[in-house]
Amino acid sequence: MRLPTWLAQHLAALRALLVFTVLLGLAYPLALVAAGRLPGLDAKADGSLVAADGRTVGSVLIGQSFTDADGNPVPRYFQSRPSAAGDGYDPTSTAASNLGPESVVDTLAADPAESTASLLTQVCARSLAVGRLDGVDGRRPYCTADGVGAVLGVFHRDGLTGPVTRVVSVNQAAPATPFVTTYQAVPVELAQPGTDYVAEGAVITPVRGDAPTEPAVPADAVTASGSGLDPHISPAYAEIQVARVARERGADPAAVRRLVAEHTNGRALGFLGAPGVNVLELNLALDKRFAAR
Repeated sequence: MRLPTWLAQHLAALRALLVFTVLLGLAYPLALVAAGRLPGLDAKADGSLVAADGRTVGSVLIGQSFTDADGNPVPRYFQSRPSAAGDGYDPTSTAASNLGPESVVDTLAADPAESTASLLTQVCARSLAVGRLDGVDGRRPYCTADGVGAVLGVFHRDGLTGPVTRVVSVNQAAPATPFVTTYQAVPVELAQPGTDYVAEGAVITPVRGDAPTEPAVPADAVTASGSGLDPHISPAYAEIQVARVARERGADPAAVRRLVAEHTNGRALGFLGAPGVNVLELNLALDKRFAAR
């Protein structure tokens, strides 16, 4: 007996569903699992985990912080780049800060804990902190000496033009000292928390200052990666940390530099991306070669 057309079509669709379920829902995943168990691939399939002293300490694919319980850098270790993933390098919250180059004005609140730093101020603060930690010049263009964005809110008599009538250092509140005393002969005021100077008509004016054109602190030391999980730092950032790490471990800086070179990855395929230093692997090698004093 010939089945009705509609029933034959439904049965054909059901057979196709069952076939593809077996192929793509069972056979294909099991084949990938089996391939991941092959010698040489099993470690990568398990997340490229790294063990030390019999316990797992991390993954070569995901960065981590080397700080104490209070969040301060541990001086004997190389430091990773900043992370915007959760509280830092949280693989369940991988994300960027979503702040761009126009983020230069902080949101100042009466309670400092409720204030929000602009991207510029975050970069300035990090550069200053890295400079102090590693004994290099932490100054950057458009940053104040106290580590915030050097940005003025300039009021003109005719809105956007005309003589300057008032100037506010929008990222500095009391008890700070304005990073410049006057601007076009007008005294510079400190910002009042909770005041939106842009809404009041101020023209936002970043001030470059006298910082070097090429900062001593490299960009990856003060900015997070897009994922927030990057396990690498640039060779330039590693270099400015060598003296500190060698001093803390009582090691020869030249020997520490050799370890850095050994844990520096080249460009992918020889031309893609930039060389990077895997911080976790480097710090583990340091612990093995130069025990902390």
